[in-house]
Amino acid sequence: MSSEITNIREPHGARMVWAKVVALAILPLLGGCQHDRAGPQVAGWQLIDPEQRHPILVSQQPANLNLSVARGSSGLTSAQRGRVVDFISRNRAGDAGNSRFVIAAPGGSANEGAALDAAEDVRRLMLSSGYSESSISIEAYHANTREAPLRISYMRYVADAPDCGLNWSENLARAYQNTPYPNMGCSGQRNLAVMVANPADLLGPRTMSPRDSNRRDDMYGKYVKGETLGAKEEVTKVRIAD
Repeated sequence: MSSEITNIREPHGARMVWAKVVALAILPLLGGCQHDRAGPQVAGWQLIDPEQRHPILVSQQPANLNLSVARGSSGLTSAQRGRVVDFISRNRAGDAGNSRFVIAAPGGSANEGAALDAAEDVRRLMLSSGYSESSISIEAYHANTREAPLRISYMRYVADAPDCGLNWSENLARAYQNTPYPNMGCSGQRNLAVMVANPADLLGPRTMSPRDSNRRDDMYGKYVKGETLGAKEEVTKVRIAD
């Protein structure tokens, strides 16, 4: 009797074993069909901020102006003065006084004396434009030529824009996880780098301008007297006819 029961149960056990084998073989195939399903996202896997994904690189590069000074001349010519004024205005617009001017005059050349007179004219033009003595430096460089140029320079900030449109590896029609695609935000960063007037503003805020002493003294005088610091309220009376 026991042998008959054993013979009856063996086919059922075999079927169970084969069912498990088939199920284990099908699971990897089913998992491969679900590779695009949205899963959990961990912060740090991707850079979400466009400023980090497509950074703007700000560096300093020299801006130079060379002036030919003839031997025996006295200071700058009218045309050279115009070039110096234009050079100073470009510094003020694109650098906002973040770096200082360096005036390099030739030493040992035949036009050494004339170059020094021209350098002094350049310094006076800078002072009259609002620059301080500490932002101007006059140096000498050795020159063996007959008429070496007078060199004016300063370090200007330059914004290097990122390159966009280079990575289209992701199929946006199948981006089920709704994460930023590689080029997202790049055009905005590039436009900002191209349009910014003073690239130094991308590194940090500018220094404060001098205070208005007259206004501050007026407000402090009212505070000492106990007067109202705000604007006085004017009440307009309207007469209503009977």
